[in-house]
Amino acid sequence: MHIRRLCVFCGSSAGTKPEYARAAADLGQTAAARGIELVYGGGRIGLMGALADGCLAAGGRIIGVIPEALATKELAHQGCTSLHVVASMHERKALMAELSDGFLALPGGLGTLEELFEVWTWGQLGFHKKPCGLLNTAGFYDRLLEFLGGAAEQQFLRPEHVAMLAVADDAETLLARLSEYSPPDVRKWLRQDET
Repeated sequence: MHIRRLCVFCGSSAGTKPEYARAAADLGQTAAARGIELVYGGGRIGLMGALADGCLAAGGRIIGVIPEALATKELAHQGCTSLHVVASMHERKALMAELSDGFLALPGGLGTLEELFEVWTWGQLGFHKKPCGLLNTAGFYDRLLEFLGGAAEQQFLRPEHVAMLAVADDAETLLARLSEYSPPDVRKWLRQDET
């Protein structure tokens, strides 16, 4: 699958480990080197800012999408190649999804998890055929991955649903896995779930 634009969900905090910001900047640089434009939440702080700065420093293009309430608090990154100011979080997520060929999450909090789980669910239901990935920097998502495995064991998730999420601990590997994504035929799952 050719990824021209990749949506990145990540924290507005830098977290406690310097590896997180380095990984965000590295993702921005790696995407720029591959000619992939990035779509993200439009912020200038935390991992969002590190991602944008890394991409721009490498000559890449980054598209920010930020709600007006956050932009007016001077949290918007003014160096974005393009910055869309929208009215609500719902509009933000819809536009980010519309602009993107795939999705990836860096470390982050509730917003990052909510955004990733929403687009992953959309893929599971067949609303899109775009890849979803998780950059597991410094083992940040180890416990989440363990939880997902447990949910599959308890039959709240199908193993095929878990397998839809590409996981790697470095940007180069994860971008390669996302580009190799082949959308599954979700119709068979939906028919089985109806019985």
